[in-house]
Amino acid sequence: MEKDLSLHGESKNVEYKERVPEDSQKYMKSVVAFANGDGGRIVFGVEDGTMRVVGIPQADFFQMMDAITNAVTDSCEPMIIPDLFVREIEGKSLIILEIAPGMQRPYYLKKKGPVKGTYIRTAGTTRLADRAILQELLLEGENKFFDQQPIPNLKVTKYDVTALCHSMSETAKKNALSDIQRQGIKELTINQLISWGILIENKDQLIPTYAYAMLTHQAGYPPVVQCAVFKTDDRAVFVDKREIDAPIQEQVEKAYQYVLEKINMGARFQGVYRQDIYELPPDSIRELIANALVHRNYLEPESVQIALFSDRLEVTSPGSLMRGVTHEKMKEGFSKIRNGL
Repeated sequence: MEKDLSLHGESKNVEYKERVPEDSQKYMKSVVAFANGDGGRIVFGVEDGTMRVVGIPQADFFQMMDAITNAVTDSCEPMIIPDLFVREIEGKSLIILEIAPGMQRPYYLKKKGPVKGTYIRTAGTTRLADRAILQELLLEGENKFFDQQPIPNLKVTKYDVTALCHSMSETAKKNALSDIQRQGIKELTINQLISWGILIENKDQLIPTYAYAMLTHQAGYPPVVQCAVFKTDDRAVFVDKREIDAPIQEQVEKAYQYVLEKINMGARFQGVYRQDIYELPPDSIRELIANALVHRNYLEPESVQIALFSDRLEVTSPGSLMRGVTHEKMKEGFSKIRNGL
């Protein structure tokens, strides 16, 4: 984070304090939240709300900076190493506490523990992380993907795996664009599923992951896809609705076909030949639906929703942007994978 300072009010990455509180817990939640997110800074010496610069007495600088450093390193787990510096503005001195994005997430208040002491930053506020966010932070900290984690209490036999391999191969052949491409598709093997993280091999035993459950439609995965055609823009009146409860690969296809059934189709003639034209491009529809299912946050219980209106198609996928991902970064080509498959 750059060391320049401009006062624009509190935001996702900035918080202001008129003075350094004697009780460090009054700002330690935000320290933890910044480390769990994109980083941030706390500016001491500016009145929040009015943005009035009051400054910090220079006689107290060293004592206060030592107290801040000790409070951060002693209160947080894993340890957070803060960056402290001083800036002059309007002839007054400010202390800036800067926290970098952490790599060992989740960070939490040592006294409260990870469940009650993990905080995140949302807009200009700090809030307690809920169960889903805490699990996502744990996976991030361990550099793991949710769909490649073993699913509890689900058993699998080699017969089951062989059936899945055959089914996936047949689906690939069905969607091949040419006979040559179709002939090049080989039967999947158990080892390929292991290399993709669909199965885990442990002491000659096959352990299914959440990805396996989604591909075979077991243990409540994946959640249903909710499709509807609405008569009004506010979703108050619908003219048709459908829930798709199936393996994830079938959900993509069935949801795609649902939209094609409900949108208008015209025609374009080229010579004596007629070409059917949908009012929305089918390739874009399929891509939207596939991305919504593959990249959704499966730690959230909500369903993917596909809403068709008179003038647009809306596809809503549970889960916010991942930590470290912003709209600005996305426009520059930055991406981050939530699920390994």
